[in-house]
Amino acid sequence: MCCSLAAVLGVLVHVGVTRQTVSAARDKALEQLHDATRAYEAGEALPPESGLDPAALPQSLRQLALSGRRGTVVAERDGRPTMWAAAPADGRALATAVDYEQSARTITGLDNAIIGSSVLAIGGTLLVGGFAVRRVTGRLHQTATVARRISRGELDARVGDAGGAGRGASARSARLDEVATVARALDTMAGTLQAKLVSEQRFTADVAHELRTPLTGLQAASELLPEGRATDLVRERVRTMRRLTEDLLEISRLDSGSGVVETDLHRLGRVAERVVRAAGTDTEVVVVRDAHVETDRRRLERVLGNLVVNAHRHGRGPVVLTVAGPVVTVRDHGEGYPEYLLAHGPQRFRSGGAGGGGGGGGKGHGLGLTIAAGQAEAIGARLEFRNAGSGGGAEAVLTLPWPPAAGGR
Repeated sequence: MCCSLAAVLGVLVHVGVTRQTVSAARDKALEQLHDATRAYEAGEALPPESGLDPAALPQSLRQLALSGRRGTVVAERDGRPTMWAAAPADGRALATAVDYEQSARTITGLDNAIIGSSVLAIGGTLLVGGFAVRRVTGRLHQTATVARRISRGELDARVGDAGGAGRGASARSARLDEVATVARALDTMAGTLQAKLVSEQRFTADVAHELRTPLTGLQAASELLPEGRATDLVRERVRTMRRLTEDLLEISRLDSGSGVVETDLHRLGRVAERVVRAAGTDTEVVVVRDAHVETDRRRLERVLGNLVVNAHRHGRGPVVLTVAGPVVTVRDHGEGYPEYLLAHGPQRFRSGGAGGGGGGGGKGHGLGLTIAAGQAEAIGARLEFRNAGSGGGAEAVLTLPWPPAAGGR
């Protein structure tokens, strides 16, 4: 806007001064033409720079005078700008010339001054504006970076800690700084969100810890019951509740990030076979290309175990676990994952009825896939859920970091 204003003002000044200069030169030429006309009519000698049909008279002005009208025009005469004025005189053109060089030089000097001052003004405006814009956009970019960190789960990230928009030069400038206001609002929001999430995590962990003691006693008491169908049902329910409690504790640890990832070099095909044996399910293991991966074996086995159990519990056989380099695929042949899971990922305590993938590895409470996704993120792996194209069924694809530091095979 400042640059546009400078350009508009320059144009207006140029037009105004040029119009004034030309008007003054025209008035002088017409006044001289009037004197020449009176001298011609009185039969007196014409004033200097006046004459009938001068050779240097511009042709357009000559035609205008011969047509019976009076006019003026600026043209070159002997390489110098000249203001010509002409009028009809007995079928001829009576013309007079006024030197226009000084006026033209004045206009040229004015134009140069306008251009120079405009360039200086625009340059200064661009420098100051660029500095101000870089400050604002830099701080906004820093605020956006912190917002993205918070969205990735780094709830302790703050704009003020980064030394950006949260730090004003003074308390007064900070109060008047809209960017600082946005930064403080973001920090406040992050702090409130972090406090609520920590409170929820603590509540989940406390509930799980409180449930472990009575469930342990309940399981011990169930072992003392006489054998029978009712006893088997009670024992199965107690085991289910204990698994749910352990899952809650594991989710609480994943949310808080308190667990330690212990990595080592493992052969992926061997880990997959161990997981299938431990699950006790009829799962086919296909090793297309084995690989060594550097990862936390316990967490990896937890991910694969939950995927296998989920495929059997919520899908239909055959269930196939395929190892192809650092990529492990668990596929069943059920109805596929529900739409909400494909769109938003696993959700806690939501199961999907019939069909592959349902809601999770734990029947009815939907924590298995949630834990699998959390453990995969902890070891730096990518877990994707999709429905198979041909033959139907659900596919869970786990991609581990590759290659490991020690190389792969």
